[in-house]
Amino acid sequence: MRLLKEAGLRVPEGQVAKTPEEAYRVAKEIGTQDLVVKAQILAGGRRKGVFEGGLKGGVKVVFSPEEARDISSHMIGKKLFTQQTGEKGRICNQVWICERIYPRRECYFAIAMERAFQGPVLIGSSQGGVSIEEVAAEDPGAILKEPVDIMAGLKKEQALRLAEKMGFPTHLAREVADYMIKVYNFFIKHDATLVEINPLAEDSAGSVVCMDAKVTFDSNSAFRQKDIFRLQDWTQEDTRDRKAVKADLNYVGLEGSIGCLVNGAGLAMATMDMIKFHGGTPANFLNVGGSATVQQVTEAFKIITSDDKVQAILVNIFGGLMRCDVIAQGIIMAAKDLELKIPIVVRLQGTRGEGAKTLIAESGLKILACDDLEAAAKMVVKLSEIMILAKEAPVEVKFQLPVD
Repeated sequence: MRLLKEAGLRVPEGQVAKTPEEAYRVAKEIGTQDLVVKAQILAGGRRKGVFEGGLKGGVKVVFSPEEARDISSHMIGKKLFTQQTGEKGRICNQVWICERIYPRRECYFAIAMERAFQGPVLIGSSQGGVSIEEVAAEDPGAILKEPVDIMAGLKKEQALRLAEKMGFPTHLAREVADYMIKVYNFFIKHDATLVEINPLAEDSAGSVVCMDAKVTFDSNSAFRQKDIFRLQDWTQEDTRDRKAVKADLNYVGLEGSIGCLVNGAGLAMATMDMIKFHGGTPANFLNVGGSATVQQVTEAFKIITSDDKVQAILVNIFGGLMRCDVIAQGIIMAAKDLELKIPIVVRLQGTRGEGAKTLIAESGLKILACDDLEAAAKMVVKLSEIMILAKEAPVEVKFQLPVD
């Protein structure tokens, strides 16, 4: 909210609190008895969420600093489960204490990068303050879209047209249009991929206010948005994501049982598709890029195997810039350091591919080499199925490679 305020938008007066006592102090400083306590987690649907202690709702209206302290004590340090967090929930380490604003009308406004429009698109609706996903499902016509030419920027007439369609009266539509332009400038300046204001409201005095917001920034812009990314709360992220960022690896955790280590995003997607085609489910997307070191490959294995669901690993490397022997050294080092007991299927083609195969063969480790991607995918799917069945039994499985 501070960033939006700095961009010239009006937001509710408030501060973040990390302890119940700090919540009490912040509430006293705001100087009003009408307050709102909002759990700060990286997920939507907070209003309908449930805390692990039983408290219902991650957004609560309170009427005194004492009540703010009490409610905060039931939020801070507890997991909040919402429709977006799933069964894992998200830990709430801080709350936002702010003044309560009484809106006359609540609308929805967002700017997103949209492939279909090849650039930014304004999204608006007269139905704000509720789940926009539910609105879109029940009444698709209530969602308004206005594409923006990223080279020309957002024009005043475009913003005004959308504001009027959202139901704002003429005297207020111009102010709303000015807000939209400020949000768009913020969106471009900070390399955002999404800025969602829900609700964008008219208060009881007839002024426009951004009552709540969610912003997503392009991770590729971290090198030039250092002040923004310095604010990242890693307690809200999977520890594997943090390790991947630290090791300069592109990692996305999934729900499957087959770990993937690939170089190149396109090849990674093709590898995951091949696994799905043969009945398996990928446990992750992991792209080591074209200049990975032995240490990065070892770290990649640590990240993959930290997921208990992983029962087999497929390594698929096409060596162009990336040398296959470097990957092989990383695999061998990881297998020895981590004492891996799950099967590893490796496909290494390209630069120093033969040398890589020799390293693996001489390592004495049970690493299965395969030259064909489809055959490798079939093999790793079968092996993961065996490991899953063995785990359910439970019995220990040992793999013996064919002897020349």
